[in-house]
Amino acid sequence: MNHSPKVCLFDAITACKYIIEFTSEISYQDYLKDAKTRFAVERQFEILGEALNRVKKLSPRLLDKITDWQDVISFRNIVAHAYDKLNDGIVFDTAANDIPGLCIELENLLESIA
Repeated sequence: MNHSPKVCLFDAITACKYIIEFTSEISYQDYLKDAKTRFAVERQFEILGEALNRVKKLSPRLLDKITDWQDVISFRNIVAHAYDKLNDGIVFDTAANDIPGLCIELENLLESIA
């Protein structure tokens, strides 16, 4: 399947927005109690990291404008491959504190290449 940086950035933004939607109005305790939400958030982290990994392969210089993009890809790999060691607190904290800013950066980047 052919991918373009624009499509991958759009996918990354969409994943960020879902993570925000799924976690913004719940507490950490509610998050822990809701397996469906946890699994949905984890899946969106996988999509987010994979989308940025594809951008890295297609147009690596684009990622220079994204803070900690390597960490996003690494986090995806942990979610996908080290699921048994995944820390729900880190996932929830990342969703609450890092994803909103990343979403803005990604939107600005997509706008700049559109």
